[in-house]
Amino acid sequence: MNPRIDSLHPYPFEKLRALVAGITPNPDLEPLSLGIGEPQHPPPQAAIDALVSAVGDVAHYPATLGRASLRGAIGDWLTTRFALKQLDPDSQVLPVTGTREALFAIVQALVESERDIAMPNPFYQIYEGAALMAGATPVYLPATADNDFKPMGDGIVDFDRLAMMFICTPGNPSGKVYSQDELQQLIRLAHKHDFILVSDECYSEIYRDEAPVGLLQAAAAMGLDDYSHCLAVGSLSKRSNLPGLRSGYMAGDAALLSRFSRYRTYHGCAMPGHHQAASEAAWGDETHVAENRRLYRIKFDRAYELLGDYLDEQPPAAGFYLWPRVPGGDDEGFTRFLLETQNLRVLPGRYLGREVDGLNPGQGHFRAALVSSPDTTETALIRLKTALDAWSSHP
Repeated sequence: MNPRIDSLHPYPFEKLRALVAGITPNPDLEPLSLGIGEPQHPPPQAAIDALVSAVGDVAHYPATLGRASLRGAIGDWLTTRFALKQLDPDSQVLPVTGTREALFAIVQALVESERDIAMPNPFYQIYEGAALMAGATPVYLPATADNDFKPMGDGIVDFDRLAMMFICTPGNPSGKVYSQDELQQLIRLAHKHDFILVSDECYSEIYRDEAPVGLLQAAAAMGLDDYSHCLAVGSLSKRSNLPGLRSGYMAGDAALLSRFSRYRTYHGCAMPGHHQAASEAAWGDETHVAENRRLYRIKFDRAYELLGDYLDEQPPAAGFYLWPRVPGGDDEGFTRFLLETQNLRVLPGRYLGREVDGLNPGQGHFRAALVSSPDTTETALIRLKTALDAWSSHP
């Protein structure tokens, strides 16, 4: 048995199940959940049609590199969306079976054991699991209001021990977006100290007003068209409401992607042909993405009308999460109370973070995903306000 498996922490939703075990939800209310970030908007019909039309491709082994046409579609989208002057789809783009696969596997392929991997805290737990399974040491960077939820590693990271740094922009759960200047500061650090900078950008298309800057865009603006030391990851799960398709990309430094591709040849994560066909169709269409953003704006506007007393002054720049503080700070207690009284699930913020030096930056928050239809979300938000008002009045 690989002893590193024993170092993996329970997943947040496993902790949530244990927390609410024994709770009897209010039987007079239909169960609703704001707990999981699984988009419920309709997927693009063009992608569904392409998936069905190409289903015969299950009779063929797919190539690890994916079809040239899919790499081209992703490359065209990246070039347009992030204002890139040049991007070689044959060497600087790699289709992956969702961001989870790419984020976990890139660590196994490229990081030596006994090195450090930096990550935001709170975080997507795959970053940590990947580090632990590779024998690396996670370095947790607190993402708090003090740094606008965008940690840069100052004063915490020993950059000379660092093999890789994960950033998440737009952030999960904060929705904060790194500026081009901040990204370029990190790129300079990566070059100076020779570490790999991996930007998780799976929420990049769920923005409110201004499209977030991406890592490759920041590199290109510096004249780094080879994207040295830089890898960006994105997917169709959030952008196109296709989480079950397991389709995304990793793009950037060709030398790093070449080594990663060799690893994936053995790892066996080639995307099925009919999924590639559906992906091409999705990457080639922006109409459904604009509609997606419109629906999220409606829901965030309603959230701020109902819950303004419990939220930051302004909605998050991007993403689809609320990240409020719990009155009194007991995120676990409030989660249980919410389920018991309103039959509504959220995720305690502490389950997304790690305690370091006595502080878990997620503790005292909860995460609510506004992923259902506007009508269902409104019902959930009304229940959430009722619970917050009642909780706030507790002695």
